[in-house]
Amino acid sequence: MLDAFRSLFSPARPRSGEAPAAGQHDLQVAACAMLLEMAHADDEFSADERRHIEEVLGRHFNLPEERVRTLIELAEQERRQATDLFQFTAVIKQSYDEGQRMALAEVLWRVVFADGRLSEHEHYLMRKLSNLLDLRPGYLAEARRRAGGTEPDLGPT
Repeated sequence: MLDAFRSLFSPARPRSGEAPAAGQHDLQVAACAMLLEMAHADDEFSADERRHIEEVLGRHFNLPEERVRTLIELAEQERRQATDLFQFTAVIKQSYDEGQRMALAEVLWRVVFADGRLSEHEHYLMRKLSNLLDLRPGYLAEARRRAGGTEPDLGPT
């Protein structure tokens, strides 16, 4: 599982501090925008959610802190301007195999659980992203289980 998780942000990661290739940059922005969308789904972007996103991006894209912050700023602008999530999920679907998309679903669940609760909006968004990412039935529940989520503990929106 750890290898699948590490390969999530493949192909060919640049060395630390190095600018990504054009396609890799699009993947980074798309993945980051999806993580940010999930973090904002309950109308609260907590410090724990931000910290989790920064750690995931830094570790999996092999980026120093400054580049992670720049990526988050860029992805946030793209997310705000987007009319829907299709532009991000299409990049992911085109570049990632099913295992990598499942690993991304697990990362998304970890963002959801970073603040310790699951809102109805977050639950809805995860189902929507599962469809957009073309995950097989059951993959979303498996990713949730791996991320540490258990029963549907829908909190207030």
